[in-house]
Amino acid sequence: MKTKNKFCKLFKINEIQTLVLGFLIIILFGTVLLHLPISSTNRSYTSFIDSLFVSTSATCVTGLVTVDTGNHWSYFGKVVIMILIQVGGLGFMSFSTLFALIIGRKITLKERMIIHESLNSFNLQGLVKMSKYILIFTFLIEFIGAVILSIQFIPEFGFIKGLFFSVFHSISAFCNAGIDLFGDGKSLTPYSNNYLVIFTISSLIIIGGLGFYVWQELWSIFYSSKRVKLSLHSKVVLITTCILIVSGTVLFFIFERNNTATIGNMSTKNKILSCVFASITPRTAGFNSISLADINGNSKLLTMILMFIGGSPGSTAGGIKTTTLAIIILTVLSIISGRENTEICNRTIDKNTVYKSLVVLSIGIIIVFVSSIMLSITESGTTMENILFESVSAFGTVGLSLGITPNLTPFGKFVISMVMFLGRLGGLTIILSIVKRTTPNSIKYPKGRILIG
Repeated sequence: MKTKNKFCKLFKINEIQTLVLGFLIIILFGTVLLHLPISSTNRSYTSFIDSLFVSTSATCVTGLVTVDTGNHWSYFGKVVIMILIQVGGLGFMSFSTLFALIIGRKITLKERMIIHESLNSFNLQGLVKMSKYILIFTFLIEFIGAVILSIQFIPEFGFIKGLFFSVFHSISAFCNAGIDLFGDGKSLTPYSNNYLVIFTISSLIIIGGLGFYVWQELWSIFYSSKRVKLSLHSKVVLITTCILIVSGTVLFFIFERNNTATIGNMSTKNKILSCVFASITPRTAGFNSISLADINGNSKLLTMILMFIGGSPGSTAGGIKTTTLAIIILTVLSIISGRENTEICNRTIDKNTVYKSLVVLSIGIIIVFVSSIMLSITESGTTMENILFESVSAFGTVGLSLGITPNLTPFGKFVISMVMFLGRLGGLTIILSIVKRTTPNSIKYPKGRILIG
């Protein structure tokens, strides 16, 4: 009996481990499908490492690809990628919940706990109802996005291809994946001056990156008969997002306005349009409407900063998240001004939340630093600037690249795949799934003093 109990205890996994394992299973399943000859246009087997890389990129809604998505994959392969993007963007537990509701099965407490971890919500109440709203909201927004994009793509590509392009890019934009079907690495550069395409894709990226919790509150404010106020979380997300978009647009305009290889020859309106999109897409979509290889060093640094920050908690985006950035900046300002606690909008932030923000930032920096060092050893013919850009893009699940992704060595592809996986689930989540957490120790030791700065 004792042996049996030990065996059961050994293979008992918690909610975070279930979440990690679920993503791994989806990635491996996608890898097998993409590896098959039916998935490629030339009906030959795609190498396992490339299949694994693209499956990881799609499931982790990153957008980095080692083979040309538009030219290499058949329609079957493209549908597989689209499904992986959708499942990866919303989380496999949302679809598991939908399936359970369809067949009339009750959601267990453990499943609610997994949904809680997947959605990064505040509490366990109303999670199943929230999951239903998330699915309805997602499909509705993606449908509207596809309809608007079809106005451009159906006349350009024909009904069947144009409709498929509209649906695929609407899902890819809302889920912040940034994978496109235009081929030859063009992304949205042919549509840099097309207001319909750029505004639609930008709107889908922003909506997907704000987080479902924020949209639920906004919906309640506008359509509820009761008086509802925005929570502190939603205020911080909206304010930080607006600041990042506006400041990013202004800085991109300053850096690139005279660069003839990017926006230098455009009209003022088109320059602003391109700069707005360049500010939005690194957080964390991966589309580009101007040539990234031709932007100057300042713009590359700004893009890396935006990629590292990413979107907001509970969204389809990656990065350290907008709320983490806001808490860290306000903590620094609080210390400088002599305040004991971090304060936001006349509210005090719990110290555990501040500590967690610092841990998330530290883990993100460590992941980018370690992966960049590893790639600098294996990718000997590539500059450190390109490697750092690639690592940040993978961690932020962005998908923007300076062109080195297809030429990565097999080990380099594996490293970037791992970084994408860590970036999607969060380094802290991965660590918590591996490390056994102990109960807090009631013993308090004497205070020690260490000089800082």
